[in-house]
Amino acid sequence: MYRAAWAMCGSREDAEDLVQDTFARVLQRPRFIRGDERSYLLQSLRNTFSSRLRTQSRRPRTVAMPEDREPVDPRAPAPEQLAETAEVLRAISELPEDFRLAIVAVDIVGLSYGEAARILDAREATITTRLYRARKRIADQFSDSREGSAPNRSLA
Repeated sequence: MYRAAWAMCGSREDAEDLVQDTFARVLQRPRFIRGDERSYLLQSLRNTFSSRLRTQSRRPRTVAMPEDREPVDPRAPAPEQLAETAEVLRAISELPEDFRLAIVAVDIVGLSYGEAARILDAREATITTRLYRARKRIADQFSDSREGSAPNRSLA
């Protein structure tokens, strides 16, 4: 049995495990064997080996990471998202200061309009207007750059 398992597996350790699993399966339930016991055991060995191969093919395979590479963080954004984010942040940095502070406070930091108004020492309606105009400028800038049309329109 062991030699047949070794021939199937190609590894001494795997052959030992295969023979052990085969005997565990055969001895798990009482059976009445007709004919040659060796042929029955070899057939059981082959079936156990085939079951192992099917099970292993369904499992994900792990491969050692090359030492010169860093693992990829699955939570990290895709390179396209990073480039798009950089473009948006660059557009925000080019806004006039009042607009820039309003959009950073509300859209980036996540403050409410009231909290942003208190921090920026302005009325809530002023923050709303600044946000509208800042967002409009950024949207116009990206729609112009995507279409390849005229330069950005200036809103005041």
